Amino acid sequence: MNITHKPLPRRTLLRGLGAAVALPLLDSMVPLSAVVRAASARPVRLGYVYTPNGIIGCSEMSPRQFLWTPRTAGANFEFSPTMKALEPYREHVNVLSGLAQGQGWALGDGGGDHARATATFLTGVHPYKTGGADFKLGISADQIAAKELGKFTPLSSLELGLESQPVAGTCDSGYTCAYMSMSWRSETQPVPAEINPRAAFERLFGDGDSTDPAARKARLASDKSVLDYVMSSLSRLEGRLGTNDKRKLDEYLDSVRDIERRIQRTEAQAGSVELPILDKPTAVPHDYSEYSKLMIDLMIVAWQTDMTRVASFMLGRDGSNRPYPELGIADGHHSISHHQRDPEKVDKLIKIDELHVAMFAYMLERLKNTQDGDGSLLDHSLVLFGSSLSESNLHTHDDLPIVLAGNAGGRVKGNRHLVYPKDTPLNNLLLNMFDQAAVPDVTGFGDSTGRLTGI
Repeated sequence: MNITHKPLPRRTLLRGLGAAVALPLLDSMVPLSAVVRAASARPVRLGYVYTPNGIIGCSEMSPRQFLWTPRTAGANFEFSPTMKALEPYREHVNVLSGLAQGQGWALGDGGGDHARATATFLTGVHPYKTGGADFKLGISADQIAAKELGKFTPLSSLELGLESQPVAGTCDSGYTCAYMSMSWRSETQPVPAEINPRAAFERLFGDGDSTDPAARKARLASDKSVLDYVMSSLSRLEGRLGTNDKRKLDEYLDSVRDIERRIQRTEAQAGSVELPILDKPTAVPHDYSEYSKLMIDLMIVAWQTDMTRVASFMLGRDGSNRPYPELGIADGHHSISHHQRDPEKVDKLIKIDELHVAMFAYMLERLKNTQDGDGSLLDHSLVLFGSSLSESNLHTHDDLPIVLAGNAGGRVKGNRHLVYPKDTPLNNLLLNMFDQAAVPDVTGFGDSTGRLTGI
């Protein structure tokens, strides 16, 4: 560790021509008095990943029950076929069975299970059924955490996704499209996910000291990386760093440059870079995996630099009919999720489920390979993966597909399949996550009945 009596300020930025690049938490930023407790002082990051249209194989009513649910409980369980991509991260992964989101059921409101699934996943509140502007839900778990953890970071939270989330119009059986957002700042304020990589990148790196559109235009028009504009600042900083910090900084800057190049390549391919309105370009990668990985990398960088400690990512929108040509699937996801046990549709749905899990595995790989103090970001985070639907074909909101990844600074051990009594509220788990990230004074949430045991 680089021990100094005068550490670098925690919010040190590299600056130049309207660009500002935050730094990761370097050893040089740790005060001498904090060296002994540095590892335990690392913040716990909270992540929430939503997979759309449920996952086949969660329910006993499924035509292939054990595609998702492991056959045995406890430690050293065998990963089921659909979640096989998570096996390399066994020591960081817990699979939870028996959880339900009871507020996702109709409760007298009729159809609209896909809207209710997204709306209830992190709020635990049954949405008021309306197609108009009088929608009402509740504050979501990520935003509760953001209110507390955001006191220590430039951004309180980061919401990312892959499909648009309009707040007007009707999207599902009389439910407003606003309910297709899983993050809610208040009962009347949805927080739609940012789906454009450039907009997310600019939010993290592009504003700096200047919001002048001309500065942004000049920076992008020159076809240079944002890092090119902070080189003088970087040169001055490197002279103050030890060997370990220099290596960590080089790895981080390489990651930032790679993300920016991928965004620029996508924009060039689409031919749609509109320089005067850089905050809303239209180009996104066509390939689902490429698009997902790009957004995941942006989330990792946001955590690495402590720009935020709370992030959410939607792998798709519930009820969406996105095709997956990369998998040879031209049918819409929602359509084939109502498979009626048709073997051809079931096989296609399995491939989509495996792809979504693979994207989550990529996230865990990136977290595991990103140094954070004496461990990794995966050691110092908790990430929830799942849905408020189990079988989309049946519109069921129990036996949910839920994975909790990360070790919360050593307070949560992995390598377990935890089985809870049927209909145990998912909201109980959200309370556990608050506790592990030191979010205070949350005594109940939605229809919670207490904390889960064994976490």
